[in-house]
Amino acid sequence: MWEMQSRTGLAVRTFAPGPAPAGLPVLLVHGFGSTGHRDWVETGIAQALARAGRPVLVPDLRGHGDSPAPSSAREAGVAAHVEDLVAVLDEAGAASYDAVGYSLGARLTWELPSATPGRLRRALLGGLVPAEPFAAVDTAALHRAVAEGTEPADPLTSAVAGMVRAHGDRAAGLALCVEGLRETPFAPRSWTGGVPPLLVVGDRDAMTRGIERVADLVDGCELLTVPGDHQGVLTGEAFRRTVLEVLAR
Repeated sequence: MWEMQSRTGLAVRTFAPGPAPAGLPVLLVHGFGSTGHRDWVETGIAQALARAGRPVLVPDLRGHGDSPAPSSAREAGVAAHVEDLVAVLDEAGAASYDAVGYSLGARLTWELPSATPGRLRRALLGGLVPAEPFAAVDTAALHRAVAEGTEPADPLTSAVAGMVRAHGDRAAGLALCVEGLRETPFAPRSWTGGVPPLLVVGDRDAMTRGIERVADLVDGCELLTVPGDHQGVLTGEAFRRTVLEVLAR
């Protein structure tokens, strides 16, 4: 493994394939408030893909991990995050690629076929939330909570503020990410990739309730349920095994 910075400033961990390269590069996109290392390296998924002969790209999204914080909500919206991911792919010379995203990473991966026409071969979307989880967040109150410690009045904003403030000096950037994502809510209409995605959700994941509506939008889309809640799916053996099996097709 080696680390680099893309021209956007994003931190990217790259895993070289095993002795017999056997496939396209794989882009792994982590969830909100997490990092590429936590979601993909600590779970062993990045290393397993590399051992299977796949070059692996593991970026930290803007505002997360070792990547720079956004300077505005616009820099942290869906379009900006997707542009960052495309830059990572371009710099790696990935003319074609596979992608796996989890939670927010799945939300962003949904946009990649349109942003990279004809390049994305196969996608696995884990923990995809079918509605915008930040839609009802009071972003002004969230920013006050981060900057001044003022507790938001509504329970949802208070919960998000607590999660964001747990990241210490990264909290202000994550609050901008919440604002940027809220301004571009997830409203799936169709999948523009060639191969339908595989959706993977946990049997105890309340956040993915209603995912059947998303699956029904795409002819041939598979929906797989594995054990676990929203956090537990990612660390489970069933999810790692599914990633390896699907990308080996």
